Amino acid sequence: MSSTHEVTNQVPPLVGHDPIAGDTALVEACLRHADELTLDSLEELGALAGSAQAAEWGRLANENPPRLRTHDRTGHRVDEVEFHPAWHELMGAAVGHGLAGAPWALADDPEHPDPHAHVRRAVGYLGWTQVEMGHACPVTMTYAVVPALRRAPELAVVFERGLTSTSYEAGLADPRTKAGLVAGMGMTEKQGGSDVRATTTRAVARPDGTYALTGHKWFTSAPMSDLFLVLAQLEEGVSCFLVPRMLPDGDRNVFRLQRLKDKLGDRSNASSEVEFDGTAGWLVGEPGRGVPAILEMVATTRLDCVLGSAATVRAALTQALHHARHREAFGARLVDQPLMQNVLADLAVESEAATALAIRLAAAQDAGEADFLRLAGAAAKFAVCKRTPTLVAEALEVLGGNGYVEESVLPRLYRQAPLNSIWEGSGNVIALDVLRAMDRRSESAEAVLAEVEAATGADDRYDAAAARLHAELADPEQLPFRARRVAELLALCLQGSLLLQHAPGAVADAFCATRLGGDWGSVLGTLPAGTATAEIVDRAVVAPA
Repeated sequence: MSSTHEVTNQVPPLVGHDPIAGDTALVEACLRHADELTLDSLEELGALAGSAQAAEWGRLANENPPRLRTHDRTGHRVDEVEFHPAWHELMGAAVGHGLAGAPWALADDPEHPDPHAHVRRAVGYLGWTQVEMGHACPVTMTYAVVPALRRAPELAVVFERGLTSTSYEAGLADPRTKAGLVAGMGMTEKQGGSDVRATTTRAVARPDGTYALTGHKWFTSAPMSDLFLVLAQLEEGVSCFLVPRMLPDGDRNVFRLQRLKDKLGDRSNASSEVEFDGTAGWLVGEPGRGVPAILEMVATTRLDCVLGSAATVRAALTQALHHARHREAFGARLVDQPLMQNVLADLAVESEAATALAIRLAAAQDAGEADFLRLAGAAAKFAVCKRTPTLVAEALEVLGGNGYVEESVLPRLYRQAPLNSIWEGSGNVIALDVLRAMDRRSESAEAVLAEVEAATGADDRYDAAAARLHAELADPEQLPFRARRVAELLALCLQGSLLLQHAPGAVADAFCATRLGGDWGSVLGTLPAGTATAEIVDRAVVAPA
């Protein structure tokens, strides 16, 4: 065959970088809220996350999605989900490096408690999930189930060891005997959606102390898990139950997988519809107090929604920067061209603001700042997750047509981008939740507004935004109608405060001039003249491992 052309000006694969130690903003956030030992403990994970091997696991897990097997060859119901080996490699790495339930055990170790266990986990999660986001779902739920399960100390004694383990053990078995456990949850029903009080699944007490659950769950995440938190109705009202896949006697619990959801993204992870028919479960917390119990889990999973969205934005930005630094057009590298610098710097400002706020939330978990986390977590979940699809789309466009084909990781990131804005409460639900927590009489409002006030006086544009926030709250009559506006403004003020206090002047100035000051267009890449775009872009480049 004759040669018709040479392949030139194509970008090499992005491998050999370190999305943890090589990310300046993430490193600074880690050191700000923890220490060098915390960062050093993630060295192996960071090197793995930037490797060709991990990238291949991510590709294979998404190109070979899970398959449902309802029956075995003899016709017996088994209700199992089969995953590609790459999925198990990703899960093993995440659990093995302490990204699931391990922080709870480390923080509570009676001899050597780790005061930075949750920050360590958050920094690792933000770096590692850039490889592949789908497997983060069961990792998150395993992390989040622990504080909820502690409402039932007799159950926590039995299962917490497995949930906080760094051993990943795939396959169904008696959860009391496994070295490591994975957790899921089942709340959503057809008629209810986010309105969990509309739950119709019923629970009936049995003589042995368990409950029999009957009903249908419209979305049950990670159905291959060992344990699930499930909501069902008792006479006292909505109650929370722990449902195992395998019973203590070795039999399978009734957990009928009707189908796996065919989703826009999150392809590597299984989400399912489940039928309960006399399914055994243990009561978690008090009868009729299921919503507060499950909200214990939801508050923690919302933290991971922010971390996951920050990771998705960072992954997309890293791809865009890598492309722009290797691709030439019109006689110069893309990264050196002024307008492309404007786009990349704008993306970098968003990424750093999201990272700073996400790790601050994890630090609040370490410090026991429940009031701060309650409100700041909801506001961050609304704003950071809501922005992610727009940011990923802009990063994809940096690659042009090369970003729109499936050989690129960008289409996977783009499909994944809307998920965290939907998970654990979509936009309106979260915005209204911000209002509930923002009551001026609440300790949550006091804690968060103190964080906002910490940066006043540093920038006139920031001060004006903080004043607008107070003005919004001073007019409660129309607050429900303006809930999204308030939630976004609160998150922007928190991000502005963190950047003014801790980021380089170029980053903080660009953020305040645009996100708070209004000197910004309706699209990304419209930073005002005089912005130090080259400095911002250079800071955002991820260093090699």
